[in-house]
Amino acid sequence: MQHCQSFLVPSRTAGNERYNFLQSLVNPPENMKELQDILTDFLAIKSRGQTAVLATVVKVKGSTYRRPGARMLMTQDGCMTGSISGGCLENDVFEHAKQVMASGEPTLVKYDPEVAEEIIWALGLGCNGAVHVLIEHLDKQLTFIAECLNNRRSGVLATVFSVDGQVQAKVGNHLMLDPDKNMTTEIADSTLNQAIITDAQAVLQEQKSKVQTYQLPAGRVEVFIEFIKPPTPLLIFGAGLDAIPVVRFAKELGWHVTVVDHRPTYLTPEKFPNADNLILTSAEAAHKSLLLEDNTVAIVMTHNYFHDRELLKMLLPSAVNYIGVLGPKRRTAELLQDLHFIGMFYTQEQLNRVYAPVGLDIGADTPVEIALSIIAEIQAVLAKRTAGLLRDRIGAIHHPIDEPDVQAIQSRQQHLNV
Repeated sequence: MQHCQSFLVPSRTAGNERYNFLQSLVNPPENMKELQDILTDFLAIKSRGQTAVLATVVKVKGSTYRRPGARMLMTQDGCMTGSISGGCLENDVFEHAKQVMASGEPTLVKYDPEVAEEIIWALGLGCNGAVHVLIEHLDKQLTFIAECLNNRRSGVLATVFSVDGQVQAKVGNHLMLDPDKNMTTEIADSTLNQAIITDAQAVLQEQKSKVQTYQLPAGRVEVFIEFIKPPTPLLIFGAGLDAIPVVRFAKELGWHVTVVDHRPTYLTPEKFPNADNLILTSAEAAHKSLLLEDNTVAIVMTHNYFHDRELLKMLLPSAVNYIGVLGPKRRTAELLQDLHFIGMFYTQEQLNRVYAPVGLDIGADTPVEIALSIIAEIQAVLAKRTAGLLRDRIGAIHHPIDEPDVQAIQSRQQHLNV
């Protein structure tokens, strides 16, 4: 949900270091779409001297529309960027946000139909699950997230959202950890701090957010430990007309998109205004200009047999997570056979990363339909899903984040009480 699209970015003549830094966060070379919208509007709000607060889903239970980490930026005049539900909670959250704007104190709002059944009727909740939303003033947390995305590095943001007892921690306290294990914390309790650091390091390793409860002698604390994932790097080899909607759909997901081609008349900013990088190079020399890392996905769509063969020769031995090849299955088999004849041998694991023909079977025919099928397939692969119909799926749509974490929480409570 983005209600405010008329924000004005301040002139570069503002000329101060903080503006220059924030400007780099608004239009970084990579960003996830919802966070990019929030950062863009945050800068505009700051330039106008307005007050804004951030609502974050920090805990859910059961069936909910959004998962922990969903965010919504709100201003004094009711503008909202992002969303925390399918539309049923936003207005009520804004009423609480006005109180936070006035008091300056963060607050946790709980929507739990099991506790208060009248919520269902008052708000028209479409899901039966419980949602806990932390509303707080913007501070270091948003800057930390932006730095992670801008630097294309992962990180962990731990947010205290519930405190019972006399623990030296406050709702809205944060702990931030980067891949180099540099840590910044606002939490005064050293025992709690160390426990959160240990869990934050595990989240960084596992790349999976979690909600954790800590039972200390002085009280009980709940913390949302969030993995900040940098945007997915997408390499598109081929700057034909059919690459244009692929770029557009990928940017809607906030991916970092690079288009590679050897033809300067095809590879232009006018043709690909949304692409993050345009790299003019031959297929033979492409390896000199690219980082082929394990979080990268690639699409080969040059429409040239010899260029595709050279690109597969480069991509197959690399760490790239996904290799989509446009064209019939027989054509890709011939490409691999040609490479075999010149002495290139590949493991089954490497071949399993090749998706050819690229895309899901949705009856695509036009370039836009084909682009949709390609991006949907990549999303399914990244999410480790089969891309079948949801009506045929057995079990919940989302991973039940609360159930397995409860067991881990119980064991940690025993450890901390020793």
